[in-house]
Amino acid sequence: MKNVARAPKGVWAKITRFLFDIQPEFVHSLHLCEAARKRGYIQNLPTENRSPLPPLPPKTIFEAFPDYKMWWPSWDQRTHLSCLQTCMASAKVTERIQRALSSSGNPPPQSVQKYVRHECSKWNLVWVGKNKVAPLEPHEMEYLLGFPRDHTRGVGKTQRYKSLGNSFHVDKVAYHLSVSRVMFPNGVTVLSLFTGIVGGEVALHKLGIHMRVVVSVEICKANREILRSWWDQTQTCTLIEIADVKFLKDDEIASYVSRFGGFYLVIRGSPCNNLAGSNQHHRDGLEGKHSSSFFDYFRILNSVKSAMATMQPNRCSTYAIH
Repeated sequence: MKNVARAPKGVWAKITRFLFDIQPEFVHSLHLCEAARKRGYIQNLPTENRSPLPPLPPKTIFEAFPDYKMWWPSWDQRTHLSCLQTCMASAKVTERIQRALSSSGNPPPQSVQKYVRHECSKWNLVWVGKNKVAPLEPHEMEYLLGFPRDHTRGVGKTQRYKSLGNSFHVDKVAYHLSVSRVMFPNGVTVLSLFTGIVGGEVALHKLGIHMRVVVSVEICKANREILRSWWDQTQTCTLIEIADVKFLKDDEIASYVSRFGGFYLVIRGSPCNNLAGSNQHHRDGLEGKHSSSFFDYFRILNSVKSAMATMQPNRCSTYAIH
């Protein structure tokens, strides 16, 4: 399971209690890339012999985007981007910054510098010209998150930002899943809950782990389109799509377990809106509109484990990452 590390008080304790008292592992993406994205993971995969995906991603803004260095003022001392969000700064924000800088000297007064630095950090704005800042483009966010270029292309720009902001960081998840290469040399059957834009599946693919079957549950139509596009380009095996976890009942889970010989990897994405510190309006924890899906995950995971124990009493290990 992946969730925001700085979730509201009590959330992680509750998640841990429901998920068999497995303690979360908190990972900061600055160890793997140039965007600050602290996340917590609960998973029962082995932790020994994990390894990052080569090549290692860039660690600073200028390593990722060297062209921006040309216009970057010395008083903006950012070396890393802030947490990638689900929405971008409006044109009004960037226009106000440009006006403030154009009417100031060089360098601008401290008050203007402070204002501009705050807005740039808040919205992850980058310098694209003289006194000119702009939001990251979707393909730049794809790159930062470890997706192939144009992975989300084909859906609206606003939706691309939203889907990317809620996504797994591919390199980070691949680090956790890297032990699966030894555990599943003949491939793996995957139950993917709240699939999003297939960050977990892209990680498995980049690790060279064959996905024999993926049963994907994702409510967002645009995300399902992204999934199908990526799957058609990279995979040849069985994909089953379900539009909502509410449709995945215990008898259907048992049927899939019997049909495919079990699910040996369960991956759950997580819409972070009700947990993220940047959301000051509806930070409702696990009871929030989006994050309450955790309880469906708990129900489904228990159902999978029960069905597999019935089918193979002596070989019923299911590995999950949440």
